[in-house]
Amino acid sequence: MPGSVNISHHETTVAIGAPDAQRLASMLAEIAYLLEIPGPNRLSDPQLSILCDGKAADRDEVMHWARELAAELKARH
Repeated sequence: MPGSVNISHHETTVAIGAPDAQRLASMLAEIAYLLEIPGPNRLSDPQLSILCDGKAADRDEVMHWARELAAELKARH
């Protein structure tokens, strides 16, 4: 489908339309920003854990992952 994005993991593929891909990219970019900034608006470690299915997560790794995925989604549209 024109303007869609396919997300694949092994045997399962999910397709999302362009508007949803743009929305997801914006959300991922904002999450990356909130992981990076200092101060009271920064996502806390417990909040980060919730975003990562309750598991401990490396803040820098998640921040870079979110930023790179956001950029990839934006580049496709």
